Amino acid sequence: MGKISAFYTMPHPPIIIPEVGRGEEGKIKETSDACYQVAEEVAMTQPDTIIIVTPHGPLFSDAVALSCGDRIKGDFGKFSASQVVFNVDINIPLAEKIIAYAEKENIFTAEITEDTAEKYGIKYELDHGTMVPLYFINKKFSDYNIIHITYGMLPKLQLYKFGMCIKKAVDDSQINAVFIASGDLSHRLSNDGPYEYSPYGEKFDKEMIALLKNGDVSGIFNMDCTTVENAGECGLRSYYIMAGAMNGYEIKGDLLAYQGTFGVGYAVMRFSTKVSDQDTYTQLIQEREKRFTQKIKNEDPYVKLARESLTHYLIKGEYMQIPAYVTDEMAKSRTGVFVSIKKEGQLRGCIGTILPTTENVAKEIIRNAVEAGQHDPRFPAVDEGELGSLDFSVDVLTAPQKASKEELNPKKYGVIVKSGHKSGLLLPDLEGVDTVDDQLNIALQKAGISPNGKYTIEKFKVIRHR
Repeated sequence: MGKISAFYTMPHPPIIIPEVGRGEEGKIKETSDACYQVAEEVAMTQPDTIIIVTPHGPLFSDAVALSCGDRIKGDFGKFSASQVVFNVDINIPLAEKIIAYAEKENIFTAEITEDTAEKYGIKYELDHGTMVPLYFINKKFSDYNIIHITYGMLPKLQLYKFGMCIKKAVDDSQINAVFIASGDLSHRLSNDGPYEYSPYGEKFDKEMIALLKNGDVSGIFNMDCTTVENAGECGLRSYYIMAGAMNGYEIKGDLLAYQGTFGVGYAVMRFSTKVSDQDTYTQLIQEREKRFTQKIKNEDPYVKLARESLTHYLIKGEYMQIPAYVTDEMAKSRTGVFVSIKKEGQLRGCIGTILPTTENVAKEIIRNAVEAGQHDPRFPAVDEGELGSLDFSVDVLTAPQKASKEELNPKKYGVIVKSGHKSGLLLPDLEGVDTVDDQLNIALQKAGISPNGKYTIEKFKVIRHR
């Protein structure tokens, strides 16, 4: 019987590699030292296989990607250090077992080989999210093969279940494995980082490290959505899969290093595991159902109507009638309405009307909820099985007014740009849209209008119901 003997989280800043950093790596020496410590522990473990989950390989919205060629190569040429090369064998039998277990759980996987990579328009190679941790390990130990996984943008419980599939596949083998969850924490710790500073960055890092230390899987999965959305992290989905691979264990994390020198949180952790009879997966399912029940109990009538409209349509194939709980304002006023749908913080659909197209706001919501869920061309149609994991918001628009660029404020006003028959709209107060230029450029792009051409501007406010 095989076993995953050790679990680690490791960051992946290319600058930590001396050939890349050229002296700058000294600024995160504490992180570097911790990575070498992990490498020494891996060398003592003598694993047959290193299982590594990365954010930076082939990323799919509906599948987890596994490299499935006999070997895979990579180098740091993108970071002006092409002399640092990697060439490792892939444990194909283990990869096939993981894929088979995932298929039984209806979790989609993408098998990446040189042929399929060409089909997808990508390169078959190692990414820096994998190579940075392996750089340190190779200094101490190199007699291993790998399982190279890129997490997908799947629901977090599916990622947890995929981690359980990894554990089952290893258990059903004679393999001694080490698991590495590659990922950085917040990229918004300061304005010197790759993204604009956000106070949620430090909040996310502190909370995540505390949760990992305590082995609080429930806390990791139930972290405040606003904090997660604004943190600018890339490691959380790696942690979801790692947590699934530790299902059935009592977990404790030991923080070996944490630094945020370059505006990005780098955490190196090791985990101790003790066999437990607690079924964390079942606990997470029960908590999700409880949260959903509480959520719909407390929804305001605008959001409740949007949810019920899409639910009714998916179940019965027709638009619902206006229910009794609709307020006088919803039944008597006429204005444009946008319905937005998110799934675990990620946009899942958004459709709306600038001006009213029905008799009242209630009918506008009923129609646009269905449009957002079924006909947003950017996304596949929502199916009935997703309804429990969706969050709805409803924006009721004020009448648009002509405006100049100087009158705009992306946090306060939405914007409409028009040129001939072309028009584009952007709602106010959107994450990542912080300047008037950002707002106008996105609206113009949506409309297909050249920024150098002639166009008119209108502004509007929204009353946002969440």
